Amino acid sequence: MLLGMNRPILACALAITLVGARAQDPVEHPALIGAGDHSRIAFPAKDHAVAFALYTAHARVLKLSAQLRPLRKEDEHRVALEVEADGAWREIATADVHPLGWTATFRIADWDASRTVKYRVRHAGGGAFAGVIRADPGEKGTIVAAVFTGNSPGPGGGRIGKQDVVDAVRKLDPDVLLFTGDQVYDHTTHTASWLLFGETFADLIRDRPTVCMPDDHDVGQGNLWGAGGRAIDVDTKGGYVRPADYVKLVERQQTSHLPDPVDPAPIEQGIGTWFTRLVIGGVDFALIEDRKFKSGCFGLVTKELGPRPDHVDRPDYDARAFDVEGAQLLGARQERFLADWSEDWDGVVMKSVVSQTAFAMASTHHGKDKTFYLCDFDANGWPQTPRRRAVALLRRACAFHACGDQHLATILRYGLDDWRDAGFAFCVPSIANLWPRWWEPQTPGANREPGADAFTGDHLDGFGNRLTVFAHTNPRATGREPRELHDRMPGFGVLRFDKRARTIAMECWPRMVDPLAGGAMQYEGWPRTVSQLDQLGRHAFALPELVVADAVDPVVRVADGKTGEVFCCLRIAGDRARLPAPHAGPWDVTVRAGGRSGERRGVAAGAAGAAREALRIAIE
Repeated sequence: MLLGMNRPILACALAITLVGARAQDPVEHPALIGAGDHSRIAFPAKDHAVAFALYTAHARVLKLSAQLRPLRKEDEHRVALEVEADGAWREIATADVHPLGWTATFRIADWDASRTVKYRVRHAGGGAFAGVIRADPGEKGTIVAAVFTGNSPGPGGGRIGKQDVVDAVRKLDPDVLLFTGDQVYDHTTHTASWLLFGETFADLIRDRPTVCMPDDHDVGQGNLWGAGGRAIDVDTKGGYVRPADYVKLVERQQTSHLPDPVDPAPIEQGIGTWFTRLVIGGVDFALIEDRKFKSGCFGLVTKELGPRPDHVDRPDYDARAFDVEGAQLLGARQERFLADWSEDWDGVVMKSVVSQTAFAMASTHHGKDKTFYLCDFDANGWPQTPRRRAVALLRRACAFHACGDQHLATILRYGLDDWRDAGFAFCVPSIANLWPRWWEPQTPGANREPGADAFTGDHLDGFGNRLTVFAHTNPRATGREPRELHDRMPGFGVLRFDKRARTIAMECWPRMVDPLAGGAMQYEGWPRTVSQLDQLGRHAFALPELVVADAVDPVVRVADGKTGEVFCCLRIAGDRARLPAPHAGPWDVTVRAGGRSGERRGVAAGAAGAAREALRIAIE
């Protein structure tokens, strides 16, 4: 069954007459122009002032941001948040509307996340946006996340509506929506394009927690190496090309509803940070800004190596020369956050990192002409040393990685010292793929699964990083119409975190497919399920089977007995587990549950799979 085929988009993001507005001509707005935003948006009818709202609830705090349509000076610049109780609406808070971009943010402390509540955001002119704040799904055995990237207005031959995506996702009924970047593609008209995004997905975001993570196109750049927020003229130099007020406008509109940032100190130009965590039903999502602190690559690619400063296409290069001392990927602040987050398991069963893109280069060709490249510095396989730290931090938290940006869907497994010695990542497909990419390495992959194509298996990416590819969605002729949409393999991802089995199931759905229809097919290579322990990697050594006395589902921490470096920290299922180890040890193993703990120091690891006496630790 096909969903929503060829439903038109409501309006062009560059000059938008919004739904519910009186028939008026779109106009520019002086405050937006001052920030570099040239959106042309009509003033709405007064009873349609509130466009949409987004929310999250975390640690007993509700964050909700309302996006309004343009307000005149004489209009009321204040909105109220109301909830329904006993059949009547009750006002619980008011908030001022920001004059630049018309957002209003509510922060409600002591929120009772155990109940489902109807809400509405009401403007004095009579307009309102209503939805449901869901109870936290803590009692559910499986937590479902829908994951998106690349909300392109294309591709190719015209604008194609996205109602099919909304229809399909509503049928799957996820517990949380994760938009990992490029919600907006119009580089000088964010507000108009953001309003269009909200209207497109309003029937999803109104009644479930939603994450929006700005990426390069959102902040008005083709690629982004944020370099801590400095102002620059060319993106590869590292920094922001668009005015700081534009970047702050984007982040205010897209991220104000996220849980409070864990480290809110602003970066250069007063640009803020939003990296944080969000716990949904016992699944802990770390939301990471993997471009904001990343170093620029300008000057590393000479004219002899490539046609542009971020691409190498000639084979005579040394990838090690690109591993520049001091270059950053996540930056020290986010690395500290992930290290702390890896050991905080209060109320948490499983963990996942969500970021804009993968920590590897898993594409080899791009563009309409299928241009080949050996290195792409936009990919987070570079810089290599901080990439290594990032992958190790994921492994330390036993965390699965969900991401987007590459337009090409892939299932990857990271490698550090050997192939497959770290965890998995799912890079989801673009909602609409304006810029196609392929994974077609010149050398077949090693250790491929039976029947798998030559592009899968163990590889080195262009920067010398180990990665294993299990599935990909290279563009191809599908025979489906419209071809300019389907042949670029668009869609969305779904993650199912089974808290009892401790597994993560990955689904990859094409556009215009009913996922609940009999015989509905995902992209080839999906679905695939991996375990929580798979995120620790495959190793030649293993600890003795751990048996914990007098505790169920304890937290286990394993640290190097010589250096103190933490290898992993996780909440195991039940009272026993078999954990891998990168070397023979010695290892220090700590378990804790219910405020009590136990420890064994100097534990030796043996050959993986070998029979050994169990390691028994009592919690005292």
